Amino acid sequence: MRFEDELLGHVPRLRRFAHAFARNSADADDLLQASVERALLRRDQWQPGTRLDSWMYRLMRNLWIDTARSEKRRLETFVAPEEGEHLGTSGDQEAAVELGNVGRAMQALPPEQREAVALVVIEGFAYREAAEILEVPIGTLTSRLARGREALLARLGEAA
Repeated sequence: MRFEDELLGHVPRLRRFAHAFARNSADADDLLQASVERALLRRDQWQPGTRLDSWMYRLMRNLWIDTARSEKRRLETFVAPEEGEHLGTSGDQEAAVELGNVGRAMQALPPEQREAVALVVIEGFAYREAAEILEVPIGTLTSRLARGREALLARLGEAA
């Protein structure tokens, strides 16, 4: 049986498994889709003769763990809105100018560095996740990120 055909046969069970993790049907369907996509991309890692369903469950579980960790980091990255309620209202102009400076500095980066900085620093993805998204080795992501951060600091230091 072809890999794709066997995988397609497991979709109903995988969908039920996704519902065990996800809070709603949309998230479960997203998890299922991401898992099938990852399986198709990594089919060479599956050992023919072993259980495809077990491999898929592990793949889905790992993907869910990665997603949950990423979401947790993303939530921890920013301060709750209530924290700013007791701050003065003056300075909004300065914040807007500084945000504009950061935006211009980001746009000045080469696309590879801008993507790396955006995924890791702004979006909160782990290095491995960002490397997978960009389809580059982790070392490549790390060097792009380091160069991007240095360039941003240099540009923002000039603006300050």
